[in-house]
Amino acid sequence: MSSKLFNRIFKESIDAYHIKDDINTPCPNPYSVDSLEHLLFFKNWTDTVQWHLEDIIRAEDIEPAAALKIKRTIDHSNQVRTDTVEQIDDYFFDKYQNVTPKSDAQINTETPAWAIDRLSILNLKVYHMREETNRTDASEAHLAKCQHKLNVLLQQDIDLSLAIDQLFDALQSGSRIVKTYKQMKMYNDPELNPVLRK
Repeated sequence: MSSKLFNRIFKESIDAYHIKDDINTPCPNPYSVDSLEHLLFFKNWTDTVQWHLEDIIRAEDIEPAAALKIKRTIDHSNQVRTDTVEQIDDYFFDKYQNVTPKSDAQINTETPAWAIDRLSILNLKVYHMREETNRTDASEAHLAKCQHKLNVLLQQDIDLSLAIDQLFDALQSGSRIVKTYKQMKMYNDPELNPVLRK
């Protein structure tokens, strides 16, 4: 398992979204439904749509009813994102279930899929910051500032990709342990949100 695979699929998803650049475009997932690649593509597509929803909802002239509709769409998207991350983790827990942890194995602070989630968002940051560096209607100062930010993001991408690869190596060797800690989100559940329960 390699971060190269994750980064490649995230870039494919982001590029596919920006063909139409429309939040209502159905996800054109090219991968087999039962594959990890399918989950990764869908995960990033969800992130990409939500990225643009977060832009839209900040328009100063947005009507309150439209803003509320988008806010609820974002809430639903967050739940889908969490569920998908947990599905990705299920894949990895199955993959490494027969590895015997070493006696001095340490527990990792996050699961593989939540690290991959960060990589997905980082790919979006890189894409959109690179767009800012290519603007022809922006000042030189803006372009320079955005280029500096892009350089930082690119280094973060290198570092996070390496950390993810090291995590998988450690899981395979038994020197790291990960446990699944479900997010247990409550706000979308009518049984757990007291406002919805009423």
